[in-house]
Amino acid sequence: MHDFIIAIDFGTAYSGYVFSLTPQRAEIDPYMRRWGREFGLDTPKTPKTPTCILFNEDKEFIKFGYEAKRDYIRMRGQEARKSYFFENFKMALYGKRVSRDVEIKAANGKSMKALKVFTEALRYLKDDALRTITESTLGRMFIASDFTWVLTVPAIWDPSAKQFMREAATQAGLVTERTQHHLIIALEPEAASAWCKKLPADGFITQNHDGRSLDQCPGTQFIVVDCGGGTIDITVHEVLHGGALKELHKASGNDLGGQSVDRKFKEFLREIFSHGVWDEFEENFPSEVQKIMYEFMFLKQVDDDVQIVFPYNLGTLAQERQEIERFFESVRGASWDDGCIKISKETLRSFFAESLKGITDSLREILNKDLNVEYILLVGGYAESQILRQHVIDQFGDQCKVLCPCRPQEAVVKGAVEFGRNPAVVASRKSAFTYGFADSEKFDPSKHKKEKKSVVQGEEFCGDIFRKLVEEGEDVAWDETRELIFNVLEAKENHTHVRIRFYRTQRRNPLYVDEEGVEEVGLLIVRMPTTRGRKHEVKLNITFGSTEITVTGTGLVYGSKESAMIDFMTRS
Repeated sequence: MHDFIIAIDFGTAYSGYVFSLTPQRAEIDPYMRRWGREFGLDTPKTPKTPTCILFNEDKEFIKFGYEAKRDYIRMRGQEARKSYFFENFKMALYGKRVSRDVEIKAANGKSMKALKVFTEALRYLKDDALRTITESTLGRMFIASDFTWVLTVPAIWDPSAKQFMREAATQAGLVTERTQHHLIIALEPEAASAWCKKLPADGFITQNHDGRSLDQCPGTQFIVVDCGGGTIDITVHEVLHGGALKELHKASGNDLGGQSVDRKFKEFLREIFSHGVWDEFEENFPSEVQKIMYEFMFLKQVDDDVQIVFPYNLGTLAQERQEIERFFESVRGASWDDGCIKISKETLRSFFAESLKGITDSLREILNKDLNVEYILLVGGYAESQILRQHVIDQFGDQCKVLCPCRPQEAVVKGAVEFGRNPAVVASRKSAFTYGFADSEKFDPSKHKKEKKSVVQGEEFCGDIFRKLVEEGEDVAWDETRELIFNVLEAKENHTHVRIRFYRTQRRNPLYVDEEGVEEVGLLIVRMPTTRGRKHEVKLNITFGSTEITVTGTGLVYGSKESAMIDFMTRS
C-alpha cells in the first residue's frame, strides 16, 4: 500500500474527499477539500459538494456538484427538459441486487445507464483531487497510481452494489484491472467509528464522557449511527486492547435518511398547492424546484419556525387557479406572508417523524440485546439537525451518553483515511448472512430427500446440498478465509471457466439451496486449467470478514495461481 491516500465519501446528498501525503505513523489531520467558495459557502459547514451531476442532451458530462446545481437551476424550461440532471442517484443501489445495466431517471424523467452516471461522478472527483494536490504541493505532478484510494459505501448495501462501485471506480481511472488492491472499499459507519474513537472530549458537540478518547478505553461498547442523506447506517463496536474494534451486531439501518425529510416537505407543498398546481410546476420548472429544496436543506437543521421564498412561476400557476391565500386555508402549520411560505416549528418537526421513528426502532432493537452499550455516536450530514440530535437524547439519554462530533459531516471521510492506512482497525465483523454453495454428495436415504436423487455413472448422488462456508452472526476476523476445494475436469474446448453458484440466507443451517429463504446471490468464477482432460484440484480461499467478499484460487497439483472472482452482478 502507498503512504499517499485519497479517500472519497460518495454520499447520497453530498460528496467530498480528503487526502494524506504523510507516512502512516504520522498523526496529522488529513487535508479536506472545501467546496463552495465561489458561491459564498467557504465555511467549515461545507466540507462537501452536492452529489449532483449534469449531462447535456447527448449524454455528455458537463458539471458536478455546486456548479451542476447552479447551471441546472439557471436553465430555462426547454433546456432543462433536454438535459440530464441527476441527484440522490446513489439510492438507486440501495436495497436490491444491482446489475450493470440498471438505469436511473434524471430530474426530468429521462433515463441513463447508472454505471455511466457513477463513473463520471467518480472521474470528476478523482481529477479534482489530483488537481488540488498538485496545486497544494508547489506543482509536483501526481497520477492516480501514486495513491491508495478509499471509497466509502453504506454498510447495509448488498455485495452487488459494492462491486458496482468498484467497477465504476475502475472505469473512472482510480485504479486499473491489475491494481485493484489499490482501491479499498470502506463501510461508512466503520470509517466514522475509526475517526471518532480517537477524538478527545472537546471533539464532540456534547462533551459528556470522561475525557479520554474511546480507543484508550478497552471494553467500551458504542453504537455509531451514520445519518446520511439517503440511509441510516448503524454499527455496534467494542474497543479492544490496542484500540482496534470488534463488531458486536451485524450492520443494520434503513432508507430513512435526511432525504426522507425532504420528501415529506415536498408532499406538504403538494398538499398546499392542490388541484395539480404543484405537479404542473414540478414538471415545467424542475430547476425552480431544485432551488426550493436547496433552501430547505439549510432550514431543516434548525428547530424553529422557518420561511421559504416563494418562486415566481409557482405563484403565477397558483394565481391562475385562485388567490394564493386561499391555498393555505385548508392547511395547518403553514401561511402566506408577503411572498414567503411560513412553516411552523411543529409542522417542520412533523416532516422528521417517520425518519426519527425508524432510527428509534433500530436503536431500541440493538439496546434490547445482551450488550453493554455506553455511547451513541451520531455522525453524517443529517446529524447536523438539532431536531434529530435532541430526539435521540430524549429517547436514549437515560441509557447511553449521546455524542456528536463537532463536524459530523467529516467523520466518515476522515475515518476512511484511517481505514486506508490500517484495514485491521476493525478486527472482526459479524457475518450478515449464512453463505454457501451448491454441492452434491452420495445419496443417503436416511437423510436426503428422494426427489434430490440422481444417478451418475451407476452411483446415486444427492444434489442441491447447501455447503456452508460461514454462518449468520458468526464472528469472522478481517483477514480470515474459508476454504473450498474442488476438482475441475476440462472436457470441452469452449469451456474456459467453472461457475459455482453462490447462495446466502438468514437461516443458520439450511440443508438445500432451493429451500425457502435461500437465494442465489452470485457466481464463483474460476479459470479452467490448461491441462485438458485431466483432473485439476483447485483450492479457493474466500474472505468473509472484510468489507467485501473476495476469493483467491490456487491449483493444488502445480501450485499455480488460478484466476478466481465472485460476480455478484451476474445471474447464472
